Amino acid sequence: MAEPQAARPRFIKGYGIREDRAGLLPWSYVDQRMSASRNYWIATTRPGGRPHAMPVWGVWLDGRLYFSTDHDSLKSRNLRGNPAVAVHLESGDDVVILEGAAQLAGGNDLTAFDDAYSAKYGIRVVGAIPGAVVYAVTPTLVLAWREKDFTESATSWRFPQAPRPE
Repeated sequence: MAEPQAARPRFIKGYGIREDRAGLLPWSYVDQRMSASRNYWIATTRPGGRPHAMPVWGVWLDGRLYFSTDHDSLKSRNLRGNPAVAVHLESGDDVVILEGAAQLAGGNDLTAFDDAYSAKYGIRVVGAIPGAVVYAVTPTLVLAWREKDFTESATSWRFPQAPRPE
């Protein structure tokens, strides 16, 4: 994945965020935090519009977050109806938030996911856990900042809209 172009997030002016580019975070900040994280909070939307958030284990590969869940889990059922998803790491001080679309992963992506997941967590998923499916989250918006220098470090990256799965 080519490094995306950093910009300032679209927050209201009362937050005091700089308007120039000084202090913007590099994409490597997102890559490092997403790769190193053990837990990822996944937020989906129920059919009636209520939110559903749940922590999952996952791996960051080539600018996408891969995670597994049971085919019949609430988050999987929600994603089948609406692939829009938000992902947040655990820290509120060193923030990375992704918004995007989740699609079922397949083919070579499953092999890469399973190898990386096994190296990270010591277990395999693909073919080892009955009913497990793997989703890949393709970001459309990423926000990141450090609380200690929020007004300087607040950074966003926008991506083309991901295609809706069939």
